[in-house]
Amino acid sequence: MLKKTSAESYTIMNELVLPNDTNTFGNLMGGRLLYWMDICAAMAAQKHCGHVVVTASVDNVSFKHPIKLGDAVKIEGKVTRGFNTSVEVRLDVWAQDLPSGTKIKSNEAYYTFVAIDKAGNTINVPELAPETEHEQKLYDGALRRRQLRLILGGKMQPDDATELKALFMESQKEA
Repeated sequence: MLKKTSAESYTIMNELVLPNDTNTFGNLMGGRLLYWMDICAAMAAQKHCGHVVVTASVDNVSFKHPIKLGDAVKIEGKVTRGFNTSVEVRLDVWAQDLPSGTKIKSNEAYYTFVAIDKAGNTINVPELAPETEHEQKLYDGALRRRQLRLILGGKMQPDDATELKALFMESQKEA
């Protein structure tokens, strides 16, 4: 099967925070941001897979900095690894005060998508070929993150998570 790069899936999405997007404190509502992130991540996943994808999971999303009314939101997404029928997409979210030009990172998250055909059946996805050291680090970590997701979802026994266990065994050896 064909291999693809993260650059081929790279997607940027921009939104302007309007009054209808905010809570009573004038901050972007978390649900609206998750909605925008899901769209951006799905576009990146579809670029990589060449097929329609459906959201399978969303990892922990931490809100590091509030996004205010009038801020521009920039969401960057790219595939970090392809598995059998699923892909992991990393998202970075930036908020920018347009008049001052101040830009701050607000969020990051990992979304997982499953590729499907026209009949709704899962299909194999292209592998990812990391091109940089940073992409290789994200690629290597993707297997551990996947194992953790599967354990938390009740689809894998902790004893079967060999990559995840190895991470803890290495840290115990160093101590």
